[in-house]
Amino acid sequence: MANHFGRPGAIRKGAKKGTKVGSGGQRRAALEGKGPTPKAEDRTYHPAYKRKKAAEAAAAKAAGPKLRGILRLPAGHELIAGRNPVVEAVSSGIPFTRVFVVGALANDDRVAEIMRAATRAGAPLLEVTRSELDRMTDGAVHQGVALEVPPYEYAELDELVEASYDSARPGLIVALDSVTDPHNLGAVLRSASAFRADGVLIPERRSASVNVTVWKVSAGAVARVPIAREKNLVRALEQLKANGYFVVGLAGDGDQSVSSLSLADVPLVLVTGSEGKGLSRLVRETCDAVASIPIASDMESLNAAVATGIALYQVDQLREQ
Repeated sequence: MANHFGRPGAIRKGAKKGTKVGSGGQRRAALEGKGPTPKAEDRTYHPAYKRKKAAEAAAAKAAGPKLRGILRLPAGHELIAGRNPVVEAVSSGIPFTRVFVVGALANDDRVAEIMRAATRAGAPLLEVTRSELDRMTDGAVHQGVALEVPPYEYAELDELVEASYDSARPGLIVALDSVTDPHNLGAVLRSASAFRADGVLIPERRSASVNVTVWKVSAGAVARVPIAREKNLVRALEQLKANGYFVVGLAGDGDQSVSSLSLADVPLVLVTGSEGKGLSRLVRETCDAVASIPIASDMESLNAAVATGIALYQVDQLREQ
């Protein structure tokens, strides 16, 4: 009987048994590798793994237990830490919701003063451990006492306008254009309070907001001068103009001096720009006038808060004449 190789009994030389080429990859999985070798610290049998676990356990022990629920701060709340800062905050009228004190310090004179202020304000006084206060203040120097400050409640723009109705003087509002330093905002509020401004207007974006720093720098002026925050500063200025206000921007290249401002005896908005870029283009175009503060030629510009304070003083003096 003839076979496939042409003659009886013939066999193909070199023929092999087993899997033929093109077998459909039935052994592919067995031929694939098991991936990269795990790091020593990830191999459960390796000494490096045991060292890693020991370090994690030590870190967890050092961190201590989680803060009690009552000690967690609500969103937007901040802490003022340290005996002197807390005493100054309480004295300047900063609103606060709770006081945290390490129990062993109750006999300290400054802590006792803080505790009396908390009692007068009806604010809860919570005794904490030093380690708890460490975690609450992220390791800041707290000296065993901290004050919880709630978020600031901004006024409406109409409230700033209405404030002038109760005054014998024309309305006066300070607007800040892209002033992002909270120290500047606090200093402006202090000047606004000193020179009887009806309020301060800031934009929601690209501006400092009222926080603990602003409260401290303003020396309590935040409690006396309402602050309105608007989404669109240009639109807010247009609204004030519709209410009879004249808008005067402050810039080094202004066409008149603040000391001779002809609009001082009418409802007025003084607009101060950022220290670097000054007034933005749209805000400047919205102004009815742009005034300058004469300074020495070797000085490029004034700090935003300083310029605002000088302008407020000049307006106050012009209105007294």
